[in-house]
Amino acid sequence: MSVVPHLMTLADLTGPQINRLVNHAHHLKHLSLPWLAAQRTTKKKSNLRMPSQSLFNKSIALLFSKRSTRTRVAAETASVLLGGHSLFLGSSDIQFGVNETPRDSARVIGGMCQGIFARVGAHEEIEELAKYSPVPVLNALSSFWHPTQVLADLLTLHEHAHLFSPDTAPPTPTKPLPLLRPLTIAYVGDSANVLHDMLVTYPRLGHQLRIASPPQPQYQPPKPVWDRVVELGCDKHIFWSSDPREAVKNADVVITDTWISMGQEAEKAQRLNDFAGYQVTEALCREGGANPDWKFLHCLPRKQDEVDDEVFYGPRSLVFPEADNRKWTIMAAFDLLFGKWDITGEKALKGVE
Repeated sequence: MSVVPHLMTLADLTGPQINRLVNHAHHLKHLSLPWLAAQRTTKKKSNLRMPSQSLFNKSIALLFSKRSTRTRVAAETASVLLGGHSLFLGSSDIQFGVNETPRDSARVIGGMCQGIFARVGAHEEIEELAKYSPVPVLNALSSFWHPTQVLADLLTLHEHAHLFSPDTAPPTPTKPLPLLRPLTIAYVGDSANVLHDMLVTYPRLGHQLRIASPPQPQYQPPKPVWDRVVELGCDKHIFWSSDPREAVKNADVVITDTWISMGQEAEKAQRLNDFAGYQVTEALCREGGANPDWKFLHCLPRKQDEVDDEVFYGPRSLVFPEADNRKWTIMAAFDLLFGKWDITGEKALKGVE
C-alpha cells in the first residue's frame, strides 16, 4: 500500500520540487484562463485543452478553524477547474476541536473525502491530522507554516522576472515560466508563518533574505522553525536585524505581513508600539538603500500601519497578481497532492500514472 503523502511546509520539498510546483501552476493557469473568459461569440472552444481533471468525482475537505478570503476562494474555485468538489468545514460547522479529536476527525473526514486542506491554529493540530488521515493533508496555514502563500509569491515573482532583468521577456501562455535571477528579498515585520516558509525556501532557490523584526523574543522564529532553517543550510543566506532600513538595503523585493495575526487582538497596543517605524514606505526604502526599482508583496489582508497607500496601490505593488496566484498555486498543489499523490514528482519520473 502506498504511503499517504502530505505537505506541511515547503521545507518538505527540494528546490527542484518547489520549482516543479510553480511551473505546474503556470501551466494550469494558462490552460484554464481561456475557459474562464467571457463567451462573446458562439464559436466553440473545441481547440482548447482542458486542465487536469484529476479531481473528477472527488471531494476535498476545506477544514478551516480560521477565517479566510483568498485561501478559501482559491481552493473552492481550483477544485471546480480540476473536476472536483470542495466542502467548506468551518469551526462552527463540525465537531473538530469541539467534541472530537483531530485523530478521529482525520479518520472520519478522510474516509469520505479524497484530500484535506486544513487551516488551523497550533501546528500540532495539522501534524495530528496528517498522522491519522487515510488521505493527503495539505497545510492551508498553521502557527508555524504557510506553504501555499510562498508558492503564490514565487509564481508572481517569476511572472514579473522581466522587471528584475531587462533581457527577460514577459511570460506567455506558450512559453515556459521565465527564470528568476538571484534576488535580494527584504521582509519587514513579524516572524510569522509566511516568513517561516520564506526562510526555508528562498535561500535554496538562490535568493538572499534580509529580515527586520523587533528584538523581543516573541518576534523571532520558534525553535522548531529555526531548526529546519539550519538543517537545510538556509541560515547562511539570511541577514537579520531589528532595523528596517538595514533590512531593505539593496532589496529587489520588499515584503511585509500583518503585525497582528488572528488570536493576537489582545496584544494590539503592545504590537503597534513594538513595530513603530516598520511601516513600508517610499521614504523607508530610499533611506535604507533599496534597489531603485524595488517591488512590493503582501499576503493580505493589509492594514495601513504595515504599508502606506502610496506603496500598496502604487506601481511597485504586485499584491493583487499575488492574490490571484493563490488560485493557481493551490490548484497545482491539489492536482499533484490530492489528485495524483505525487507532490514530489517521483511518480512522474518513473512514468507512473
